Amino acid sequence: MKRYAFVGVGAVAGFAAALMLFPAAHGASDLSAYRQLDLFSDAFERVRANYVRPVQDGELVNNAIEGMVSGLDPHSSFMDAKTFADMQIQTKGEFGGLGIEVTMEDGLVKVISPIDDTPAAKAGLKTGDFIAAINSTPIQGMALNDAIDKMRGPNGSKVSLTILRPGAKKPFDVTLTRAVIHVDSVKSHREGDVGYIRISAFNERTDSGVQKAVHDLKAQIGGGLRGYVIDLRNDPGGLLDQAIAVSDDLLNSGEIVSTRGRHPDDTQRYGARSGDITDGKPVVVLINGGTASASEIVAGALQDHKRATVVGMTSFGKGSVQTIIPLGEGGGALRLTTARYYTPSGHSIQATGIVPDYAVSQGDDDDPTRLLRTSEANLPGHLAGEAAKKESQRVIKPAPGKKYDDFQLAYALDLLRGGRSAVASIVKSAEAN
Repeated sequence: MKRYAFVGVGAVAGFAAALMLFPAAHGASDLSAYRQLDLFSDAFERVRANYVRPVQDGELVNNAIEGMVSGLDPHSSFMDAKTFADMQIQTKGEFGGLGIEVTMEDGLVKVISPIDDTPAAKAGLKTGDFIAAINSTPIQGMALNDAIDKMRGPNGSKVSLTILRPGAKKPFDVTLTRAVIHVDSVKSHREGDVGYIRISAFNERTDSGVQKAVHDLKAQIGGGLRGYVIDLRNDPGGLLDQAIAVSDDLLNSGEIVSTRGRHPDDTQRYGARSGDITDGKPVVVLINGGTASASEIVAGALQDHKRATVVGMTSFGKGSVQTIIPLGEGGGALRLTTARYYTPSGHSIQATGIVPDYAVSQGDDDDPTRLLRTSEANLPGHLAGEAAKKESQRVIKPAPGKKYDDFQLAYALDLLRGGRSAVASIVKSAEAN
């Protein structure tokens, strides 16, 4: 089973077998569960016999499982066989669709993050956007997996999305062309004497991509290499093992992350092995409200060990771990929240996020309405956080009248090249405000 720092008649027979075993195996405490499952069986038969149209047993059971799981928290879901197969392809870094990480909120599909260089990113979709309709069909009342299926389609075909954007006066339509998404999750280039590494997702290729990026940047820049910027902005996460491996690349020792489940013996701790592939060069990590899950694990580990300075805006705050649990042969799988994760200092970022060392606004992400909606804490049914947020920080903004292609990156580069004194000219006006 793989873990993600962010889905007929045989099934009914299985329920019946389970019912027979409950009283004998577990005693009175499970009699209540037996009665509840008996209630389910009664409802199943009544729907099957009386619904206005004939329905397949598999359809009813799949819908029942989806309702049971999706009601637990925003990240648990049921995947039928097709969705499970699509997910397995996606984690390998190649899949078909639009290239957006989404969740469901208030009956609409909410964009957590568009993936770099995909139709969604090229069309200008942003973190916090809501998809209200697909090809003029309203989303309201539609299951998340059904909405995702509608957004998928043959390579080269078009799909129209109706977008609600916080702060925009009215909805607007965007037409995208579906494509086979090849997720090259790591890209890099030199910024003068600094190596820039962009991680857009954590799939099976991410750690090897980071190692190659560092190797190439060393060769390009040579002995004058000052340090690295690792850009995790709008990275929706992915595989836990890849987040651990990337953190390990930059640490010589110490805990990277721990996961704690329902029972004390479920706790797992992951530590770093000796060997820093950057040779101890300074590192700045960039985060924002679209930085979620696996990418928060990396930012938190490097921040807690003081291995990196974290710059940007508070991250999404998804501090839970999902386990993919296959259900029988051809029965799909559960994507089930099974644990919370904790940074090396023992801090849970669930519903609070990683708070940067320097709160630096990009300039277009400080709309109060937008910020309030772009976080785990605003997802209905989210797991409660375990720690209070740190005191609010003074946010550094671009100086009035001065244009930057990427202010957060400019801040990070100056920080690497000269420390706090080098960024004084950039932040002076902002601090005065």
